[in-house]
Amino acid sequence: MRYILLPLILIPAIEIVVLLLAGKALGVAVTFLLIILTGVFGVYIAKRQGIEVMKKVQMETRRGEMPGDSMLDGVCIFIAGIFLVLPGFISDFIGILLLIPFIRNKLKIILYHFLRRRINHGNIKVIKW
Repeated sequence: MRYILLPLILIPAIEIVVLLLAGKALGVAVTFLLIILTGVFGVYIAKRQGIEVMKKVQMETRRGEMPGDSMLDGVCIFIAGIFLVLPGFISDFIGILLLIPFIRNKLKIILYHFLRRRINHGNIKVIKW
């Protein structure tokens, strides 16, 4: 929790500053249009990639495989979608980065090790069905 509070305060403040600067440099209408276009385009791409990941998870599950890697892809794409819906250029940039497979694969390694550490220390419980 302590690691979440500071970004929750800083990121919106930085977004506001960037939006104000963009509005001053590009004009309010262009800035507004860019925010709308990046959001719509990003959500479209996130939706397409999300559907592909869902199909991959279903296929792996049918074959009896554990879809761990695909599930991490899904988590990253979901987070990307959230960032893309938020108004602002920084959040859009982060969302778009998460949709790029090469970058997402690097993030998945970090996420995997983070989750593995949490599970090993008992902070996350895995329930077997």
